[in-house]
Amino acid sequence: MNTWQERPGGGAYGQGDAARGQGGAAAEPPLPPELNPRGTGVPLSRPARQDSERPPYGGGQPPYGNGDGGQPPYGNGGSGGGQPPHRGGQPYGQQPPERGRGGPGAGAGEAAPRPRRSRKKIVGYSVLGLVLALLVTMTGTYFWADGKLHHENVLADYPGRPAAGKGTNWLIVGSDSRAGLTDADEQSLHTGSAEGKRSDSMMILHIGDNGNTLMSIPRDSWVQIPAHLDTSGSGKTVPAATRKINAAFAAGGGRLLVQTVETSMNLRIDHYAEIGFAGFVGLVDAVGGVEMNIEQPVKDKDSGLDLQAGTQTLNGKQALAFVRQRHQMADQDLGRMRNQQKFLGALAEQAASPTTLLNPFTFYPLVSAGLDTVIVDDDAGLTDLGSMFLAMKGVTGGDGQTITVPIGNPDYRTSTGESAVKWDDAKSKAVFEAMRNDTAVPAAK
Repeated sequence: MNTWQERPGGGAYGQGDAARGQGGAAAEPPLPPELNPRGTGVPLSRPARQDSERPPYGGGQPPYGNGDGGQPPYGNGGSGGGQPPHRGGQPYGQQPPERGRGGPGAGAGEAAPRPRRSRKKIVGYSVLGLVLALLVTMTGTYFWADGKLHHENVLADYPGRPAAGKGTNWLIVGSDSRAGLTDADEQSLHTGSAEGKRSDSMMILHIGDNGNTLMSIPRDSWVQIPAHLDTSGSGKTVPAATRKINAAFAAGGGRLLVQTVETSMNLRIDHYAEIGFAGFVGLVDAVGGVEMNIEQPVKDKDSGLDLQAGTQTLNGKQALAFVRQRHQMADQDLGRMRNQQKFLGALAEQAASPTTLLNPFTFYPLVSAGLDTVIVDDDAGLTDLGSMFLAMKGVTGGDGQTITVPIGNPDYRTSTGESAVKWDDAKSKAVFEAMRNDTAVPAAK
């Protein structure tokens, strides 16, 4: 039995043949009253109108549907009967037009919304802005810090200077300069108030492919000091003489000390760094102190040091006293050099740690405190100093070794009656040659 949707000659709704709605012979019979939505006796489809009967839309689209120039209030074009409206007033199989897209059904006067910006683009722009901000900050920090460096021409050429070797050799000097200290500071730190400066410690840091080596030089080493100009301004030349190496620094500063080290070891010095008492104390305090393991109680009247045995954090004042005291050591100055090596390694490790470098509240005070009193050679820059600190950190971390210039006689009696340190000629030359050629440096104490 045919239903109202499927009748002979009519087909399904909206699928009439050419005979319907176009003046064909077959007319659609009325539905039974209970099935005809238009009422009793009313045909389901309306007869097609002629072109002259179509409303003059001017070729545009009517305010409903999407037909070709005037479709009934339901349906989607075609010449046959349209689709009956479903609930909500929209034709069957047709979605309601979206508002604000400019298509049919858009409300009058409504502007199309601006397209959404891609989330990936927003994230990309944010990351780019952050990178640019970091670059600007890093560049500004670099020039700020570089401007704090104090340069001196301490690596001047002279006749007979050793040729450049392999690897990089730093001469690191801790001076007893009181520059930057007040009278109260000198009293608190037990430094005294001597004028000028003398070397309180000397080390060579060799950075090479066969590991890094930090070698201490006893300040009482008996060596020949080259001829040099008198620093008093008289213009006189002081002839070469064999004296304690510490006298070279006192007589001619960093330049004469470099020349003395180079000629005594036949080893070219590539970079120079010097720090005084104030700078040393400032560095330690800027990193929040340095943790050290004190092997035995220390109480030294001259330096003012009073420490208990065990692991503890030394502040700047305590650290300065720790690296200077020697009277409690059985081998005096040699024992003091071991403490200096141990402490400098711990300081470098603390200063180069991410918690220090990535924290602006420790990084900027550290840079300011350290660079304000550091003297370097003319060719040394911030990257060179960074390399030096990382190398010292590597020494304490097992990537290298700490040694002392091989000693033949720690209590050598000079012709002037002084007690000096005499190097072991054969062993010391082997160490200097290894540094010069960047080969494995022999272990030496």
